[in-house]
Amino acid sequence: MKARVQYTEALHGRLNPPSSKNYTTRYLLVAALADGDSIVHHPAQSQDADVLQRCLVDLGAEIREETDDKGGRRLHVRGFGANPAHPGVLNVGNAGAVARMLMGVGALLPDIRFETPFPESLGQRPHDELFAGLQQLGATVVSPDGRLPATIRGGSLHGGSVRVSGSRSSQFLSSLLLLAPLVGQDIHIEVTDALLSRPLVHTTLEVMREAGIVVEAAEDLMSFRIAGGQSYSPREYSVNGDWPSSAAVLAAGALTNSGIIVERLFDDRQGERAVLGLLRDMGVDVSWDGQCVELRGHRGLRGMDFDGDQATDAVLAMLPLAAHAEGTSRFYGIGNLRYKECDRIAVPVAELRRFGVDCHEEEDAIIVRGRPEGYEGGHEAATHHDHRVAQMQAIMGLRSRRGVVVLEAETVGKSYPAFFSDLAALGAVIDMDKD
Repeated sequence: MKARVQYTEALHGRLNPPSSKNYTTRYLLVAALADGDSIVHHPAQSQDADVLQRCLVDLGAEIREETDDKGGRRLHVRGFGANPAHPGVLNVGNAGAVARMLMGVGALLPDIRFETPFPESLGQRPHDELFAGLQQLGATVVSPDGRLPATIRGGSLHGGSVRVSGSRSSQFLSSLLLLAPLVGQDIHIEVTDALLSRPLVHTTLEVMREAGIVVEAAEDLMSFRIAGGQSYSPREYSVNGDWPSSAAVLAAGALTNSGIIVERLFDDRQGERAVLGLLRDMGVDVSWDGQCVELRGHRGLRGMDFDGDQATDAVLAMLPLAAHAEGTSRFYGIGNLRYKECDRIAVPVAELRRFGVDCHEEEDAIIVRGRPEGYEGGHEAATHHDHRVAQMQAIMGLRSRRGVVVLEAETVGKSYPAFFSDLAALGAVIDMDKD
């Protein structure tokens, strides 16, 4: 599918964003790991969420969709507790976080094989730090170069001390934390080096505590103690709006100098809330009342420096703003973006250069020298099987004189299936071509 994005003067209106992908993943996981019935209100609807639900059903959970009295969507989950079923093989699609969280669950089984039909994307992402952690708990892992496909042989795990690296992804740590209460013995987890994406670790701990798990965490999140003999309790959960998805819409609104309101954005542990400060630093008039974010335009964007580690899923959405700002912008602390669906440092730089943007990459940074007068565009833009790249291309197209044609536009469905239709509802000029 192609999305033909044309130059758009301005966006207007209110938007109810998708629900949080990261909270949905964790709530569904702890619901499945509970022995009993849980309800997850307002779960995210995306390819990743669909993959997770399918895999949890394969592992023995019963999940049915319901509608509440107000017409809201909810999922009723009957969990399998510490005793997942044996599916033999789990197809985890292109969902990296889902795959890594489920690898911890899979270690409860005598053996399980994880596969992906996306060898050029998820199949290239490394998981060896997680595999090393699982092996310290008594599992064995057979994997080519720490990647998928991988076979995990567990079932007889033990407690003790586990050392895990946090230098490439916090998902390895989150997977071990979610598994730890079900091992049956006390576990001490120590992070051996720098820990990236700390807000997501806070999210994991928050959800575990809601599910009745006690975790002793050091203030710096570099060590954790989880007592054995704990179990996840059935609960009701409600998922907030998704800050990463909303960041893309806010970027589109700021770039088009628009007045828009994005609803259902609450004060939670999602790190991408940091885009509010970034937008203000760039000169955008933006406010947040704890529930809604309102943009009221700007008098010209200005370059800035931004620590992207606090909001990794918003960096690519903000690059088009930097490309149109006066001065130089630097997004730093983003080395872990090289290990996502694609290399989210090298690929965005190459794609922005196709528009004519003056930018370059460093080992863990992207440097952009903006041009407020804008760019010509008019070309076909690749997504590289990455939903964040697709969003970045579309946002650039909104302010390119000849627009842009986003190829494989359906890629946005991984996290935000309604991305293009929501932008169109706000006034963006977008034509979808299924050919």
